[in-house]
Parts: sequence; C-alpha cells; structure tokens
Amino acid sequence: MSTSTRSAVRPRTTAAAGPPSAPSRKAAGRRRPRADIALQAAMALMVLYTLLPLYWLTVNATKTNGELFGTNGLWFGSEFALWDNIVTTVTHQDGIYLTWLFNTVLYSVTGAVGATLICAFGGYALAKFDFPAKRFIRALVFGAITIPATALAVPTFLLFAELGITDTRMAIIIPALVSPFGLYLMTVFAADSIPDSLLEAARIDGAGAWTTFWSVAFRLLSPGFATVLLFNLVHTWNNYFLPLIMLSDPALYPLTVGLNQLNNQVTTGANLEPVYNVVLTGSLLAIVPLIISFLLLQRHWQSGLAAGSVKQ
Repeated sequence: MSTSTRSAVRPRTTAAAGPPSAPSRKAAGRRRPRADIALQAAMALMVLYTLLPLYWLTVNATKTNGELFGTNGLWFGSEFALWDNIVTTVTHQDGIYLTWLFNTVLYSVTGAVGATLICAFGGYALAKFDFPAKRFIRALVFGAITIPATALAVPTFLLFAELGITDTRMAIIIPALVSPFGLYLMTVFAADSIPDSLLEAARIDGAGAWTTFWSVAFRLLSPGFATVLLFNLVHTWNNYFLPLIMLSDPALYPLTVGLNQLNNQVTTGANLEPVYNVVLTGSLLAIVPLIISFLLLQRHWQSGLAAGSVKQ
C-alpha cells in the first residue's frame, strides 16, 4: 500500500475511534440521572417497607391496652406508657418473659459461637488443605445450603425422640451448631484472605497446624468470623419452628415461641387478662439485643462482607 493511501486511511480510523459526539454525550447524561432517580426511589421504597413495621411496633408499645384499638396505629396515644409496659412485661406471670429471654440468649450465644467456630475450622480446612473427597465434601456443603431448615425439623424431632433429648435445651442447641451457609462463607473468605505464602512461612518457622491457625489464620479470618457469627446469631435468635415442635415445657421456650403462645391465648380467649401490650412490648425488647450486636460488630461484619469482592 502506498504512502498516500495510508495517509488517507488514518484520518478515517482516528475519527471512528474518537470520543462520542456532543449530542450522544448529552443523551447519555439525560439517561443516567433518570436511572439514578429510579434506583433511589426503589431503594427508598425498600427502606420504608423495612422500617414501617418497626415504627408501628415502637409506637404501639408506648400505648396502654385501652388505646391500642381506639387510636391511629401509626401515631402515639395520649399517654406515653412505654415504661409501664416494660414493667408489666418483665413481671407478667412471675417474670416468665425474663425466663424466655434467658433461654433465647443461651440458645443463640451457645449455638452461634459454636457454629461459627465449626465453620471457621471447616472453612479453613476446605480452603487451605488437600485431602481425599475434598470436592465431594464441598459439593455436599453447597447442596446442604439449598435444603430449608423447616424441612429438617420433623426428621430432627424423630431422631431426638429416639435419643430421648426432646423437650430439653440440647434439642435446640445441637441443631444450631450446624450452619452450611456459614461454612460456605468461611471457605470463600479463607481462600481469599489467607495467603499461602504466609502459611508456608509459619510452617518453616516450626509452627504446628493449631498454632498456625490460631496465631496466623484466625486473625485474618476475624472479619469473616464476625460476619458468620452475626448470621448465625440472628438465625438462632429468630428460630421458631424447631423450638415449637421440640419443646412442650413453657419454662424452656425462647422468646419467639413464648410470645406467640401468649398471643394465641389472648386471641382465643383462653387468657381473660388483656395483655396485648405485653406481646407488643416484649416483641420490641426482643430485637434490642440484635440491634446492639450489629452496632458493636458493625466494623467487622462490613469489612467481612466486602472482603470477598476484592482479590487479595
């Protein structure tokens, strides 16, 4: 090809690869704000949908029994009775609410901490060790995530009935120690956050497997540990169906089952005393520990959620 031909081709190629024209930039600029406004509106609706029940619960927990059905449910009554309702809740039926709260804390803390430790051990092993049937175990974990917990409640009840541990606290704590989703999260987090070179350096320095895990790996896993801990804590705290079929003694109920049983007594007329404020105030108090847990571990679980998006 001659020099004149090349020089004739270059301007056309440069023009084709140049920046977009001014009208096209203006059109893209108009489309972008519209998309942003639509996304912001959708997000605002989601926030409203999430916070409206909490707002309704907070407002009605400040009312007396007489004002619950005679006033607007989305606004406060003439009397602010939150403190009186709290006192009534914790003293109702000789303090049965405090017993349910203790059971819930026991089940949740024991189950969440135990399950998260197991997930940390298993996730670290699946991510950093090679052993027979590793792929099969990983596939088994992924498959277990797809099985809903309610589908396993009845088989678990039949198994525990054969073992004679139904209607005991262990019937709630033992299933809470199993968390396939938490194990999957810890596996992904360990694979991305723990460099193989760091583990190899620890082995060269003479550190054993347990020393390497606790001194090196666990520190890097702490954000993921906090994230999985919160997931397991919320799951166990809100667990309803399994305690419902496992427990028959009201002294062993968690808050979810206890408050529902109390509400059923009121709605069916079995309990002649109007205790709607006890149910509402008890429900409001039940979410306070979860909010505190999220605030205390906010920095850790946010970094743990974001760690998987960046390759180390």
